[in-house]
Amino acid sequence: MYVVYGYVELYLPYCSSLKEKRKIIHGLISRIRKRFNVSISEVAFHNLWQRSGLGFSAVDHNNLELELINNTVKQTILNYSTDTEMTVFNYNIISCPRYQ
Repeated sequence: MYVVYGYVELYLPYCSSLKEKRKIIHGLISRIRKRFNVSISEVAFHNLWQRSGLGFSAVDHNNLELELINNTVKQTILNYSTDTEMTVFNYNIISCPRYQ
C-alpha cells in the first residue's frame, strides 16, 4: 500500500473578496474530487483574499498510479483558471510495507 500526501499554495491576484476566492477554490476542489479519488481541502490562509493553501492525499496499491494521480492533480490545478497561480507544490509518497 502506498500513500501520497501533498500541499499546494495558490495565489489569486484578481480576487477582491473572500466570497470570490471561495467560489474559485470550491470549484477547483470539487473538480478534483469528481475526476480523481483524492481527498482535498483548504487547509491554510482561510481569511486572506488572494492566497490559499490546499492539502491532498490518496491511497493506492501501486506507486506508479499515485505518480499519475499526482501529476494529473497538478495539471488540473495549473489549467483550472487563468485567475490562479500555483506558487508551491510539494508532495511525498510513502510505502506501508506491512500491507503489501
